[in-house]
Amino acid sequence: MARYGEAFRNRAVARLLPPESAQVGVVSQEIGVSVQTLERWREDAQSRPARGRAWTARARLEAVITTAAMDEAGKSAWCREHGVYPAELDQWCASATAALAEPEEARASPQATRQDKKRIKELERELLRKDRALAETAALLVLSKKGRGDLQQGRGRMIGLEDRQALARDIHVAQAAGARLKPACEMAGINLRTLQRWHAGEGLVGGDRRPQAVRPVPPHALSEAERAQVLALANAPRFAAVPPARIVPMLADEGVYLVSESTFSRILRAHGQSAHRGRAKTPKAVRPPTTHIATAVRQVWCWDMTYLPAQVTGRWFHLYLILDLYSRKIVGWEVHDSDHADHAAHLVRRTALAEGIAALSAKPVLHGDNGSTLKATTVLAMLNWLGVKPSYSRPRVSDDNAYAESLFRTAKYRPEFPTRGFADLDEARAWAAGFVQWYNVDHRHSGIRYVSPAQRHAGEDQAILAARHALYTEARELNPARWSGNTRNWSPIGAVTLNPERESVIKTHLPDVNTQQLAA
Repeated sequence: MARYGEAFRNRAVARLLPPESAQVGVVSQEIGVSVQTLERWREDAQSRPARGRAWTARARLEAVITTAAMDEAGKSAWCREHGVYPAELDQWCASATAALAEPEEARASPQATRQDKKRIKELERELLRKDRALAETAALLVLSKKGRGDLQQGRGRMIGLEDRQALARDIHVAQAAGARLKPACEMAGINLRTLQRWHAGEGLVGGDRRPQAVRPVPPHALSEAERAQVLALANAPRFAAVPPARIVPMLADEGVYLVSESTFSRILRAHGQSAHRGRAKTPKAVRPPTTHIATAVRQVWCWDMTYLPAQVTGRWFHLYLILDLYSRKIVGWEVHDSDHADHAAHLVRRTALAEGIAALSAKPVLHGDNGSTLKATTVLAMLNWLGVKPSYSRPRVSDDNAYAESLFRTAKYRPEFPTRGFADLDEARAWAAGFVQWYNVDHRHSGIRYVSPAQRHAGEDQAILAARHALYTEARELNPARWSGNTRNWSPIGAVTLNPERESVIKTHLPDVNTQQLAA
């Protein structure tokens, strides 16, 4: 018994079904398959949904000719009847037009040539800016690896002569490698004005002169007798096991005031009597919660990379996306033919400039998975330079970056997505640009009460949802018998959480969130 492939069977069945509707006998003679087999194949195909059927080239041409004279409503009805998206029908029409075009029509016009030259110049300028940014990032990265663990931190700290000379030398090397002076000073841990003062004076020759300065004793300072009295009182038998925080109020209850609590502690510390006692551990800083909560735009970003198939087997294009967690808007995207950390670093920098991150007092959190590209040193250096805090998924947790993964699922199941892959990089970038425009502006997102991400990003969602609520309320008043319960809930979506671990953490961070629903 002969066995036929699935593709061969689909092509044969497509000729038997509308719109071609060829005779079974004719098809049987042409392809050498019996009439009974063809009828059985046709019955199986008719029992399946319309989307599972294949459209031959002749069937697509007849569909274009049939719908050419229809209006938009008629085309929509025809598409629903035959299981075809309007975008697919438009693509078939464009393919037919391109196939019938004359060579003179396909030739680039002078206007297109000028646009290409203009685009080339823009790309060259962008490449130059990227080279400068990468050179500065590399120089700052080398500067950040210089060991400065022994230097004190904070304003007014004293830096020794050798450390000053080493800092000035490292900053000069970074500036010669392409870094600007101010970022280099910030990476080294000093102020630009401090370096200028060192060069203007003798700061790099004589060092800090504050230790040799003669300081007068304040007139209100404690005398040696008073300091001895405080030390003796702290070591008295009844206060031997009591800290200064309790000694001062106990003396106040007795009507005695000597010094403040901080002075008590300072005197004990000067005499080496401030060591930690007892089994209790030394207080430590409380670890911040791992749950990221976005109450407004530009607070939490999610990003990831996905593969776009090419028409050549084994070749892929790489789509990088950055999503604002609060508004669901795609704030940054790029498509490249390779997966490299430089592409990710450039995308973060370009997105930060477009969103105005430099003017924000609180920089956003950028959450991603544990991929090597997103955790590369180049990317971390760029995030550190921008002030963006990186965040990563938990180990062995595949759905910690669910918002980005859901976005990729939406993208790859759009009807415009080519199932056979992209011909080249330009086609992949053109498709990505169209998808981002549709997703941000035209798409009504179900997770934010069916407003577009662009509307929520601009703060227009509350007015839109309030108008919907007023409309539903008016409709219920006109026909109360048609409403068995409350109107649809059109209250705006409040805070958005990324991987919440405990509900108490969310309530702690959002004590004033109004959870009242906008429904009547």
